[in-house]
Amino acid sequence: MASESSHETYYVPEQSKFPFFASIGLFLTVYGLGGVLNDISAGASVTGSTWTALIGFTILSFILFQWFATTIRENHAGLNSAQLKRSYVWGMSWFIFSEVMFFAAFFGALFYVRTLSVPWLGGEGEKGSAGEFLWPEFQAAWPLLVNPDSSIYPNPHEGLNVKSWSPAFFAGYLPFWNTVILITSSVTLHFAHVALKAENRKRLIQWMSVTVGLGVIFLGLQALEYVEAYGHYGITLDSGIYGSTFFLLTGFHGFHVTLGTFILLVMLIRCIKGHFKPNDHFGFEAAAWYWHFVDVVWVGLFIFVYCL
Repeated sequence: MASESSHETYYVPEQSKFPFFASIGLFLTVYGLGGVLNDISAGASVTGSTWTALIGFTILSFILFQWFATTIRENHAGLNSAQLKRSYVWGMSWFIFSEVMFFAAFFGALFYVRTLSVPWLGGEGEKGSAGEFLWPEFQAAWPLLVNPDSSIYPNPHEGLNVKSWSPAFFAGYLPFWNTVILITSSVTLHFAHVALKAENRKRLIQWMSVTVGLGVIFLGLQALEYVEAYGHYGITLDSGIYGSTFFLLTGFHGFHVTLGTFILLVMLIRCIKGHFKPNDHFGFEAAAWYWHFVDVVWVGLFIFVYCL
């Protein structure tokens, strides 16, 4: 029979009010954002809903800052056992898996629209008879630039897909450069991880700074792409299924890049402050996992949204 001393000591944190107040902040944020969308649809003022969302986001941000700061202090105090650190690994793994399922649903929607719904509206397959009856002149194509009922959903002027495989075209193609930027950022983040393991603090900070900078550049180029989509291409959320799927996928991914860039910025600040050790840096590794996941998703987006 094993003795009591053979069991690993597991640190159990004291009771905390962080989850309670974080729930309040999250509720106010989501409630406020929902109110903003409803007010926009109704043509009403969004001031009250906007303030609700901002107050909720402020509360949530403050609580999460305090919560993570407490977790960091506990780890520096040596309170986190190997068993607790394994629970962090599993927690982050399941979180990324849940994000994979999010994007799988969105990619699934794109696949369903392109391979089933649009061809049916064009008269193809067993379910194509309804499309032939309602819109006999509709031609199924992707990107969908001529909607079945353009009086309700205005037609985009032009798609953002790859129109030529020539070097001259890709030289000015923003999605291509964003792909290069994100792939490069994964490489620089890997170099930063290598420097951390080698206890080269100077190189660590340099590579992390480059990675954060690349994330910011990506967001800037995506904002520029959205301006062009709205202003020059006529691609909006109201321009039919092509605009809806485009902004759903790229916008949700852009949110993840924004969050990932902020996380990497926090990791950079921690690196400057001297945090992390070669054998104890799961916070850094978790941020790296998340960023690599975001990069892989973008490669999928570039292939299925822009190229195919």
